[in-house]
Amino acid sequence: MNLRGSAKIGSVTKMTVHMRKLSLFLGTTILSAAVMPAWSAPVRHQPPRAHAAPAAQKSLPAKSANPENIAVTVRRVAHGTQTTVSQNLISQAIPGTNPMKVLGQMPGIMFQTNDAQGIDNYAAQIYMHGFQQQEIGMTLDDMPLGEMTYRNYNGLNPLQAISSENIARVDVSQSAGAESIAATNNLGGSFEYVSRDPKDKRGGTVAQSFGSNSSFHTFVRFDSGALNPSGTKFFVSYSRNDAGFWGSHGNLFLQQVNSKFVQPIGEDSKISAYFDWSDLHEYSRQDYSFDMLDTLGYDANNYYNGKVSGYSTAYQAALGHYPANYDKLSDPADASVYDAGTNVVDYFGGVKADLALSDHLRWITTVYGHGEDSQTTWSSPFFPSPNGAPMSEVVKEPAIERYGILSALHYNIAHNQLGIGTWYENNSYQSAMNAYEQPTIVDGVLQGPLRSGVSKWSDPFAQIFNQDYSTNVFTAFVQDTYSPIRNLFLHFGFKSILDTTRVGNGYINPSYYGATGPLASGVGLTVAKPFLPHISANWKFLKHHELFFDISESVHTYAESGYKLSNSPFAVLQSAFDASRGQIRPETAWTYAVGYRYNAPVVSATLYAYRTNFENRLQQITSGSLINPVSAVANVGGVTMNGVDAGLTLRPVRGLSLYNTVSYDHATYDNNIKNGQVLYPTEGVQVVNYPRFMYKSRLSYEWKNAMAFIDGNYIGQRNFTYTGDVKAPGYWVADMGAQYTIKNLGQYDRRLAFAQDLVISLNVNNLTNTKYIATMGEAGNPMSISSGALSFQGFELAAPRQYFGSVRLDF
Repeated sequence: MNLRGSAKIGSVTKMTVHMRKLSLFLGTTILSAAVMPAWSAPVRHQPPRAHAAPAAQKSLPAKSANPENIAVTVRRVAHGTQTTVSQNLISQAIPGTNPMKVLGQMPGIMFQTNDAQGIDNYAAQIYMHGFQQQEIGMTLDDMPLGEMTYRNYNGLNPLQAISSENIARVDVSQSAGAESIAATNNLGGSFEYVSRDPKDKRGGTVAQSFGSNSSFHTFVRFDSGALNPSGTKFFVSYSRNDAGFWGSHGNLFLQQVNSKFVQPIGEDSKISAYFDWSDLHEYSRQDYSFDMLDTLGYDANNYYNGKVSGYSTAYQAALGHYPANYDKLSDPADASVYDAGTNVVDYFGGVKADLALSDHLRWITTVYGHGEDSQTTWSSPFFPSPNGAPMSEVVKEPAIERYGILSALHYNIAHNQLGIGTWYENNSYQSAMNAYEQPTIVDGVLQGPLRSGVSKWSDPFAQIFNQDYSTNVFTAFVQDTYSPIRNLFLHFGFKSILDTTRVGNGYINPSYYGATGPLASGVGLTVAKPFLPHISANWKFLKHHELFFDISESVHTYAESGYKLSNSPFAVLQSAFDASRGQIRPETAWTYAVGYRYNAPVVSATLYAYRTNFENRLQQITSGSLINPVSAVANVGGVTMNGVDAGLTLRPVRGLSLYNTVSYDHATYDNNIKNGQVLYPTEGVQVVNYPRFMYKSRLSYEWKNAMAFIDGNYIGQRNFTYTGDVKAPGYWVADMGAQYTIKNLGQYDRRLAFAQDLVISLNVNNLTNTKYIATMGEAGNPMSISSGALSFQGFELAAPRQYFGSVRLDF
């Protein structure tokens, strides 16, 4: 079953209120940014070409000769420990694809999902060098996106923040440095998304895609072009993705509006505003166990089929009358439910003033706001409805309302590039879960409307739990990049963090959980780290050669979530919080990295080695069923990670490229884990869910207006249990794509003179139709086989081979 759920009631702020507040917020901040360039987001700028610094460091930007140009090479461009992935590479994937799936082609990064595009935000999962997504900092145009978790508590998934077609690039910091990033969770690095600017010339894009399982993706964008001599311009876009879910009757639906406004000021300053509205409605596939895989095969799912027959099957299962073979499972009641779904609406945006105060001094300000309401649902056979139905709809209903401001000054003098900046955010998060009635069946007749997991739920008959979180975060950074000679850059900086979270309004329903005692409430924790250093160097010696190293310390502030849903020290009973409070410390990591890069027209090669000491690891210790586990959060010690990435790209003839990378990550637990009276031998065991070995390759060829590629990846075996006695086997998977561009359509017909390019593309996902375990740990990981690991539903199955075609017209 899938533990999703929610809708917003009572004290939770409605989206209409969010819309009014954000509209007022954007209107007032556009005006304030225009007249007062105070407070600025710490934004990365490329340094002047004559004195180029590593991209992971701040400097004054060189003015682009063609700011609309999007990189036209698939080859990655990297400096130090930072790598950039361009829109060109993203555009070669299936239209509407989660850009993190494209990042998964990079060495040391693993992306997993249960659908071809990575749209299901429950199953979408990314790791980098052993760190999971909650430990990777993410921003969009410097605005923090928080922790990428299902039921995010301090941000939103990048997929819901921007349409993939509107991304200019993604800057990836492989080490944990980047002290200027607005994040308090970047133990394992960062992903910084940058949106495309409006074009100087009026135009737009219309694209339509279609594919397997009745999948459709529509994208429309209009660019105003320069509206006056000062260069005022904007774009607005709409995207709609509606995809059938393989092996089930549900679908994945995401619609989104993006808009960006840019007002140049003088020759080298501008004010810009970005706005995003996203509406996500999607059914969820079944969480699987090894017991289910062996007994039911690859195609089992929830009972939902959009008809009364599906509800009737779930109704009978809730009464203990299971479909064929379900009675052979050790836990048939947990195996499947009627349905599970996700409904999330986000409003997100901000205003930035990027001002050159002099030839050497730049002041950048970003103010932003974000509101989210969501309902994540599942049909529980363990909590009957008051009307006599043997199940109810359990709906988790988290809501977010957050506002923040970033400010930075960047000053270039002599051989120094200096930077100083701050970030402040206030976040209000509510984590309610409620129960709603499902209809009864009498003499085979449904006694009420048939509802689904993506319905809008209201009027619950019971509250199951609630906690209200209030978090204030303040960070500051100072940095300097010193270049004693033209090709050597020495960097030093540090970050300070002060984060305070308080929890109140705690409630728990003892009839659901059988809990004894109240939920943690009226309590708080503070993380204060005044000095988190970052030291690096970058030396470009000889022709085409580059050496670099990077050393940094980082911290992860405490997570927040609903009861028993994560390793949050707050999401437990008051008694468990009191017992663990003296042992809880924020997670920290020291990362040491060294690398070499060679880049020439025919051959490119990289070598990146790292060591990370991850301390005070917080872990949710669970036992029992997935429905109602016994849960506590404990400090279980550290993890030591030693790894290396090696890459080689060959371009023997014009247009042909062969890209290969090998990654090895020896990430093991430093301590054994004790749960109650049981000691689990985890010391020296590879971390869960992340492989020790990965191999990735891409063969691509461009000829005139045609392009084709094939990707091949090997993901090694992964530990499913913390003790490593249950593993998911390794697998090979391949994707393929091709594009053909017809340029200047006006030469064929004068009536088409308004059009620029017509792009026709074809993509094949999972070319060899490989069956494999994809996402793991989305519902947690069991300790060992002796604790019921084989029946624990903690992984998702991968999508089979699927085909997609698209047509895009640029004008």
